[in-house]
Amino acid sequence: MSWEDFTNAESIWVLVGLVLLILEMIAPGAYLMFIGGAALLTGILGFVFPLPLIAELAIFAVCAVGSVYVAKRWFDVYPILSSSPLLNSRIAQMIGQTVTVVEPIEHGQGRVKVGDSVWSASGPDAEVGTKMKITGAEGNRLEVAPVEALPKL
Repeated sequence: MSWEDFTNAESIWVLVGLVLLILEMIAPGAYLMFIGGAALLTGILGFVFPLPLIAELAIFAVCAVGSVYVAKRWFDVYPILSSSPLLNSRIAQMIGQTVTVVEPIEHGQGRVKVGDSVWSASGPDAEVGTKMKITGAEGNRLEVAPVEALPKL
């Protein structure tokens, strides 16, 4: 084998496909894998059948778009489940927690203490020391509501 054997279009397709698969392992995102597979398939078809470059480009384009479309549809129906879906969403993890008002909520704006930090909050007017429950967030501002007392039996 000489160097010229590795500089044909088919070898380049295979090399690009392998590089994309390796990149997928380094930075997973699930879509480089499908484009890399399309490049590998194009290279293999080029080795099996003598194809002009324009045909190889067309095969790659159709395979890449088709595989990404199928993958997108697949992941919409069968999402990758996580044991900690809120791991990187600190605010979403706080919803439902009880907090204490540290600066009075007046005209819908105030501050509450969450753990050892103080957050801006919006909600109904409340005095310092009032217990509130986090119901949502808008940006970095927590939305709070009064904690309802347990009903008397």
